[in-house]
Amino acid sequence: MYVLRGGRVADVGGTREADVAVADGEVVAVGEVDDAVADLGGEPTEVDVDGRVVAPGLIDAHVHVMMDGRPDVSTAVSESDYAASYRAASNLEAAVSAGVTTVRDLGSRGTLALDAGEAVASGEIDGPRVLACGRNVIMTGGHGNWFGREADGPAEVRKAAREQLKAGADVLKCMATGGVLTEGAVTGAPELTPEELEAFTDAAAPTDTPTAAHAHGEVGIKNAVEAGISSVEHGTFMDREAAEMMAERGTYWVPTASALRGIVDNGVEAGIPEDAVAKAEDAADRFDDAWDHALEAEVSIAMGTDAGTPFNFFEEIPREMAHMVDYGLSPERALEAATVNAADLLGLDDVGRVEEGYRADLVVLDADPNEDVAAWQDPEAVFARGERVE
Repeated sequence: MYVLRGGRVADVGGTREADVAVADGEVVAVGEVDDAVADLGGEPTEVDVDGRVVAPGLIDAHVHVMMDGRPDVSTAVSESDYAASYRAASNLEAAVSAGVTTVRDLGSRGTLALDAGEAVASGEIDGPRVLACGRNVIMTGGHGNWFGREADGPAEVRKAAREQLKAGADVLKCMATGGVLTEGAVTGAPELTPEELEAFTDAAAPTDTPTAAHAHGEVGIKNAVEAGISSVEHGTFMDREAAEMMAERGTYWVPTASALRGIVDNGVEAGIPEDAVAKAEDAADRFDDAWDHALEAEVSIAMGTDAGTPFNFFEEIPREMAHMVDYGLSPERALEAATVNAADLLGLDDVGRVEEGYRADLVVLDADPNEDVAAWQDPEAVFARGERVE
């Protein structure tokens, strides 16, 4: 049991003075907490947060736990599953230490991310809560083919999606277009067909499993939205019509600004393949317009980074908050994107707020994140599932 005393609380409900009591992995009281603490019995650990702000832990809706931010992701292809698992453990520890208390893995080899989620839940390794898709469903030779599940035609795509559900997937992920980091893939070109995308979402429907589509180009985005995809990942070439479709149908956008920044800001000089840099630079030129269209149409936004891609490190996930503000979100809306919006997208109804009955995923910050987006950097303390992270 912990009592965080003397500070303020900041979440999507605003910022206010309040103490916070935590027990058995949950927030048990916010405001005047002494009666709740007395009812529970025992002696809580008092944490002085005078002058500081207690906020929800961040939720990153798009990571790859098997990747480590190296310049050339293709160099990991030949590595063993054992090496990938050690890297995943290290990445998860770095993420939770940075104040990220939930992540959604959108593509790793085999059952690596699913297994990592179980290891965190059982206390075998330290890290944020992990929800995972298992393997991406892709066309033969498509984007991410070195770790995806290749499938062609509606029947094969439906079977591939069902395989992930059988393995325990929390979300299903597909590649609706080409991408930046697969050599030879055309970034915005449609890959899975509309019929294949419909089979994909159809497979998810009976269990109400959320779906995600990697989609850069406007045609691929629209195909995904029309098929009923829950979230469009990247959305780099989003046009006005695609944005309006997403807003009308309630499709989330997960922009992953950190992924483009990592490649464009470092370039070939840092060892990133020339093909990837050229595609990223072209995509970056269109990304500003995508943000304009999304904000004008009021598309729902959830925070995600694509952590693990070149120079996009798990310990730096909070930088995405500043990137989103650079592209036009207020600090308050960035907080919303990384807490309640991301929780809604992931299907979590008790995460993302500092409220009684919510899970005790908390960060202690030196400034108010509803006013200063830089507050998320270097948290003073992190609590994940009610336990203080050392």
